[in-house]
Amino acid sequence: MKNLRILIADDHEVVRRGLLALLGTQAGWEVVGEAANGTDAVKKVAQVKPDVVVMDITMPAMSGLDATRLIMETAPQTKVLIFTMHDSEQMMQTALGAGARGYVLKSKAASDLIAAIRSLSKDETPLMSRTAGQAPKIV
Repeated sequence: MKNLRILIADDHEVVRRGLLALLGTQAGWEVVGEAANGTDAVKKVAQVKPDVVVMDITMPAMSGLDATRLIMETAPQTKVLIFTMHDSEQMMQTALGAGARGYVLKSKAASDLIAAIRSLSKDETPLMSRTAGQAPKIV
C-alpha cells in the first residue's frame, strides 16, 4: 500500500508546523510539502502531486477557494480538504462548489482532521462543521 501524500496550505507558519506534527504521527501518511498562500499551493501541487491538500481559505496572493478551483482544473485527482475558521453554511457550499471534497473547522482540528483525511482517502466527503448537518448530499 502506498503512502498517502499530503500538502499543507496555510498562511500561518505555526498552523503549518502544528499540522505537520499532527499528520506526521499517522502511519502511512507523508507530508510532501507546504505552501503559505494559494499561488504556492497550486505550484506545489504540480510539483509534488499530493493525494490530499489541507487548504486554508483566507490566504494572501490567492485565496484557498481560488487555489482549489485551479487545482481541480490542473490536477482533478487531488482531493482538497478545506481547513478553516469559517463556520458558515454559505462558505462551505462555496468551497464545495470550487471543488473541495471536504470541510473541517480549525476549532475542531484535534477531533476531526485525521478522521476527515481518512474519509477522503476512502472517497467519502467529510463535512465537519456546526452547519454540516444541514449540508446537501454531494452527488
